[in-house]
Amino acid sequence: MTNVKPIPDGFSTVTPYLIVHDGNAAIQFYERAFGAKEVLRLDGPNNTLAHGEIVIGESRVMLANEHPGMGALSPKSIGGSPVSMLIYVPNVDEAFQQALDAGATEIRPVQDQFYGDRAGTLKDPFGHQWT
Repeated sequence: MTNVKPIPDGFSTVTPYLIVHDGNAAIQFYERAFGAKEVLRLDGPNNTLAHGEIVIGESRVMLANEHPGMGALSPKSIGGSPVSMLIYVPNVDEAFQQALDAGATEIRPVQDQFYGDRAGTLKDPFGHQWT
């Protein structure tokens, strides 16, 4: 048996995997909105994204084009997403505005929360929510 690291280098215990209707556009959006860095891309047929990995801050996020035959549907196909990503940044107001400028939609404005955080919620052009 080979020695396999239980958690590969560059990963944390939980890694989100986002299914989107346009993986190439999603990577470009996340770069503009959150300063993401693309670290891996596996292209699929017809200029689709079979698998991609980006890093936002210290966190890796995986993403791919939807694949209905495998049951991997994007929020666009199913009418929304019940999942929200939580992203911590040094300046919430600036980061929120940067995401809006990149094409996100405001769901809840930035405000001080009763639990001590300053946060707002937005939806990216691919249907995923970020707080």
